[in-house]
Amino acid sequence: MGFRFAGFRPTALGSAAVLIFAMAAGAAMAQDTAQSTAAPAAAATAAQPAAAPAAEAAAPATEAATKPGDVAAGQGKAAACGACHGIDGNSADPQYPKLAGQSEAYIVRQLQGFKSGRRANPIMLGMATPLSEQDMHDVGAYFASKTALPGVADQALVERGQQLFREGDVKRGIPACMACHSIDGRGNPGAMYPQLESQHAQYVEAKLKAWHDGTTWGTDAQAQIMPTIAKKLDTDDIAALASYIEGLHPATAADRQPHAATP
Repeated sequence: MGFRFAGFRPTALGSAAVLIFAMAAGAAMAQDTAQSTAAPAAAATAAQPAAAPAAEAAAPATEAATKPGDVAAGQGKAAACGACHGIDGNSADPQYPKLAGQSEAYIVRQLQGFKSGRRANPIMLGMATPLSEQDMHDVGAYFASKTALPGVADQALVERGQQLFREGDVKRGIPACMACHSIDGRGNPGAMYPQLESQHAQYVEAKLKAWHDGTTWGTDAQAQIMPTIAKKLDTDDIAALASYIEGLHPATAADRQPHAATP
């Protein structure tokens, strides 16, 4: 990890004959009725095999919509995202978040939120609405395959930012950020806690302030985590955390080089 300041008489016989005839006729009618009843049933039974393939044909389509994302397919689908987030997920404008290295699962969840209106953003609503579930997975896989470029932190805010990120503030009920987002800010894809390392300080600060002021991205337990924590942060805490996060990044060769002594 590195850091940049970032389902048997005739009559009787006649009567008997009549009775026998009636019984025979009744039996014939019953047989005809049974046959007529059986015909539709047989037809329905015969129709069942034809319906089965239709149901089976629908199953692969459902599975295809939720299969893991394809990086190559995602590259083309993510082209429109590049205008704000950078073609490789490293946005040049700090008001737009870096998506490079972000987990596929997290990106999909956010796109679903924008499409449903759960997470309000006019621009992203327009971008997410035409996307299918598979499109979302492909776009997520593409950006997850990229690497976030290191940012730079304000040295004057590093000490306080590092304390909150690594230790939290027990007295004020503020948990350490690294408990969910990992020690190096790479996040926890399984729990869909996002990657934070190298994220623009301006973007992080704006989100923390929005959560502090009551903005939420849903009603489920996961969506309530950050607003609850952010309410306990003051303006200085938010600024320090945002700056520290921007300077946080995986260790590089430059980070491992000994610093030259100051004469």
